Amino acid sequence: MTGTAEWLDEGEQRTWQAFYDMQVLLWRRLSHHLARETGLSEPDFAVLTALAAAPGGRMRPFELSVVTDFEKSRLHHHLTRMVERGLVTRQPCLDAPRGAEIVLTPAGRDAIDGAGPQRAEHVRRWLLEQLTKEQQDALADIAEAVLGNLRAAGRPGNQDDESCAPPTC
Repeated sequence: MTGTAEWLDEGEQRTWQAFYDMQVLLWRRLSHHLARETGLSEPDFAVLTALAAAPGGRMRPFELSVVTDFEKSRLHHHLTRMVERGLVTRQPCLDAPRGAEIVLTPAGRDAIDGAGPQRAEHVRRWLLEQLTKEQQDALADIAEAVLGNLRAAGRPGNQDDESCAPPTC
């Protein structure tokens, strides 16, 4: 860890508080409108987006866990609810019969196809349109730097398991 055990100085606190307040309010606003306009939650959107981008609309649960950053139990319970709503199905894994794959259904495809443009409109309205092109580039650079550091540190609670390969299915 770098730095000292001191409290944040005035400039650091301003940066942190502005970032914190912005991301909390932005996610709250995005989540509210996503649910109101599409009936999807943020976790629904994350899963459906990942599946829509996957070859054949199929992913193994461990792959979805990595993409969504959901813990195994949370993902399992959320996928169960999505299966009940007809957005995804669980099917036997083609490569490992004892495993499963999560598959995007036509209803799930319709849901994400309808929600995607609305999400893009809201991201533009509440974030991107407030920034110049240079500010957008700077924000992307900042986010990529922070993400690189966070990813290098590993998943919280699983740092000892970073070198383990994911299961086959």
